[in-house]
Amino acid sequence: MAHEFPIRVYYEDTDLAGIVYYANYLKFIERGRSEFVRALGVDQVALKADHGVVFAVRRVEADYLRPAKFDDELVVTTDLVAETGARFVMEQTVQRDGEVLFTAQVTIVCLNEAGAAQRLPADIRRKLAPKLH
Repeated sequence: MAHEFPIRVYYEDTDLAGIVYYANYLKFIERGRSEFVRALGVDQVALKADHGVVFAVRRVEADYLRPAKFDDELVVTTDLVAETGARFVMEQTVQRDGEVLFTAQVTIVCLNEAGAAQRLPADIRRKLAPKLH
């Protein structure tokens, strides 16, 4: 089951026409991913402190389907679809009243403090594994 995170569109999120500026969808889905990881019980600050590992976006493939507007109530859904040793892939949507406005497939990589690929710690992989469909 996908994780859901509600967001309201504020004036600062929009352009002069009152439509959400395209780059802000990336902010919305970032928040959704952060809340998804938090809901799994993964503390990203502790992950860095204990294992020297951070998450970074490697790739985003996005489709803008319909505009969101000022004061809309949106829901960001996040679903884990693949995981390997040092990366995982998430599918995300932004919806308004069940209508999909935006979709993205996001590849996240795990990096060590030097910026090189790093395997996910086993305890984190165990938390992610049940979320794969």
